[in-house]
Amino acid sequence: MTVLHRAVYQHSELVRLFNPKSIAVFGASTNPASFGARTIANMARYEGAIYRINPRYDKIGDAPCYASIAACPTVPDCAVLSVPREAVETAVLECAKAGVGGVVVFASGYVETGIPERAAEQARLTAIARETGIKIIGPNTIGFVNFHCSAMVSFASAELAVKKPQGPGVGVVSQSGAVGFSLGQAEHRGMNLSHVLTFGNGADINIADQIAYLAGDANCSAIACLFEGMSDPMQLLEAGELARKANKPVVICKLGLGQEAATAAMSHTGSLTGSTDAYMALFERAGFIIVPNVERLLETAAFFAKAPQRPSSRGVAAIGGSGGALIAATDAAEAHGVPMPQPPEDMKQRLRPLVPEFGALRNPCDMTAMITKDNAMFGNAIEAMLLGDTYGAIVAPQASLSQGNVERRRGASVVGARLQKPICMPFIGGWIGGPGAEEAEADPNFQWFNSVDACYAAIAAWHHRDDLRIELEKNGPRKLVRLSAPDAKARAAGLIAAAKNKTLTEREAKEVLACYGVPVVGEKLVQSADEAVSAAQALGLPNVAMVMKVESPDIPHKTEAGVIRLNLKTVDDVKAAYSAVMANANKYNAKARINGVLVQPMAPSGTEIMVGAKIDPMFGPLIVAGLGGVLVELLKDTALDLAPVTPAEAKAMLGRLKARAALTGFRGSEPVDQDKLADVIVRLSEFADDQKDIIEELDVNPLICAGSRIVAVDALIVRK
Repeated sequence: MTVLHRAVYQHSELVRLFNPKSIAVFGASTNPASFGARTIANMARYEGAIYRINPRYDKIGDAPCYASIAACPTVPDCAVLSVPREAVETAVLECAKAGVGGVVVFASGYVETGIPERAAEQARLTAIARETGIKIIGPNTIGFVNFHCSAMVSFASAELAVKKPQGPGVGVVSQSGAVGFSLGQAEHRGMNLSHVLTFGNGADINIADQIAYLAGDANCSAIACLFEGMSDPMQLLEAGELARKANKPVVICKLGLGQEAATAAMSHTGSLTGSTDAYMALFERAGFIIVPNVERLLETAAFFAKAPQRPSSRGVAAIGGSGGALIAATDAAEAHGVPMPQPPEDMKQRLRPLVPEFGALRNPCDMTAMITKDNAMFGNAIEAMLLGDTYGAIVAPQASLSQGNVERRRGASVVGARLQKPICMPFIGGWIGGPGAEEAEADPNFQWFNSVDACYAAIAAWHHRDDLRIELEKNGPRKLVRLSAPDAKARAAGLIAAAKNKTLTEREAKEVLACYGVPVVGEKLVQSADEAVSAAQALGLPNVAMVMKVESPDIPHKTEAGVIRLNLKTVDDVKAAYSAVMANANKYNAKARINGVLVQPMAPSGTEIMVGAKIDPMFGPLIVAGLGGVLVELLKDTALDLAPVTPAEAKAMLGRLKARAALTGFRGSEPVDQDKLADVIVRLSEFADDQKDIIEELDVNPLICAGSRIVAVDALIVRK
């Protein structure tokens, strides 16, 4: 179902909840195993006031216990509801009436049960939040952690120290409470964390709201988001814009990557657009940094928390005492497209006294085992390479952890602080907790990774994020400029409504697309072999070869049915083709409704491209492009974006294709005018956006492209 859009909550609307000066705990108890008691125990280091609420007690230990929220000395900023599901709604209303900033609902048994009555209970919580303004985390939530005020607002036994970070903090937002809190344990290995935020069922506050909150929090320098899905994913665009304006990088990992092909899809498009593709397009549009797995999430976010907002140079150097580790680094750099230019002569002069003659005075710079003789040599060599404009970052792979490495890193940290360039230290050994590991992770001047691949992937993402910033500075905020005619929407909608069947015929579909300025091949519909001959001659036979294909709403894919004939050059060819395609149509589906046979001029050869659109109930119109023809579903080499797209976004889609070389004149073929092709993609995306309320799918396959000559020779539109 289509979800009504709600604007994301701003930081100021959530600050009382996530940075509370006082917390009330409903369900406080003398039973240490109860969720209320465990929550209070977890807040042993909390700097604010804790109010215990339970009408059964006057005191719990030496602390006073209050009968209600109204009896508390002051109105708390946050209330934790450690009460049964049946008591939650009353407690939320009590908190709203008292003016509490927000509540955390631990109770489960709501919409996750699949029971309609329980879903209705959750919906009432949502309604209370909307009507009263109180903010709700949960239900079915594990809670949250704010490390800066030492607030672990949770019953979880997560073994968190809840230490204040000593450097730029990473804020974690996780849809999974258990995994989110386990990520919080990275503080034990030295990582600087500012928050761990979860939200359970998300009756009110969701993942986009929590990203928006962290975007405005001064203690958070980068956001790590563990994401599964949401009912209104377009809210992420708003959250992403808030994060961009606040210079807060958002690193996101999507769980549940299985493709969900459209049910009973009529077109190629339906089987090529899955929810994962749509989410990835949304993340890219929102400016998020995408990582492929949970293991990459925190180390990438920590890199962005510590690194300068912009690289001073795109060149990256590698240095160390292990030749094997440096080779691994070079391979990873090439795999991720990170440039590793060679040092200029003046840099070599600075390095020469530090690198033995049997080392490698180049990039990567192999200082050999001689690096262990003088701990200061490592920092001096890093400084020699980072001075000047050649390198904006340096990678120093750590082949092992030792006390000697600890001393060498301390010297390098001083250099990093002075030059303000990332010093990346991917560790490739097995002793994760060896000497100095925790110190290096916490050091604001080091970027610590568990593999060279993760290191260079993060650097490549850093460069890509800077590309987006450069594009924004050059062109300003994203602007949609309509290419199609002002009356295209109305004319096309009229043609779609007039079609007799849910699936428009090729001829009807191309007539619709022509309203948007999409170039389509001419054609005539005939009912007999003699009419086919006359039509072919009118269209240019024998000087122009013909194509014939059956028109039927019940045969959407003509190649599979054998109802297409190509390269017909004579009258006899046309007559024979008519008989053959009609016979195959009846053989393929004896009950198929056949309108006749289309006769078309055969388009000159060229690169075949498929462009399609699908209307998704959550994402709205999606546009997909890729290599076309009969192998489109086999190759699955496509790029997807949210429609409508700009010309630059359409060209970027083409640039993401694995077979993009096919557009540039591969093996002597004529190069495709990619600006012209992008123009067609934009027009088709405008069609999808205009008609999203009345169509389900669009499939244009193929567009035959040669130079600036681009023509749609087949199309399919499925009406809602």
